[in-house]
Amino acid sequence: MTSRLNPYISFPGNARQALEFYHQVFGGNLNMNSYGDFGMEDAGVADKIMHGQLETRSGFTLMAADAPPGSEHRAGNNMSVSLSGDDAQELRGYWDQLSSSGTVSVPLERQMWGDEFGSCEDQFGVTWMVNIS
Repeated sequence: MTSRLNPYISFPGNARQALEFYHQVFGGNLNMNSYGDFGMEDAGVADKIMHGQLETRSGFTLMAADAPPGSEHRAGNNMSVSLSGDDAQELRGYWDQLSSSGTVSVPLERQMWGDEFGSCEDQFGVTWMVNIS
């Protein structure tokens, strides 16, 4: 798989509805995983979307999730840029440069879903998520 860059939208609890709507609009293949799918069984969180991905017939990729527990959600901070793929060297290089003058919120390391993942805000205030499969 090559590396890809796409928007990643955070929602305040209605990511499932938003992704189903975008699926109706754009068509394609929609996959969603809840927090419960990854072991977070807390009431009110288990059915929320931890990661959703829509791959359209036109080649668009849209990713979305409900804001994780404990994080603030407000209009204007709900969009990130996602870099993902399996070229670890390339993606780590992007991570190193994007995070070096910014603020790391999630260190780039192995996560419960098996991939390496990290999140940072670059020096210009843009939030980046890097996922190495």
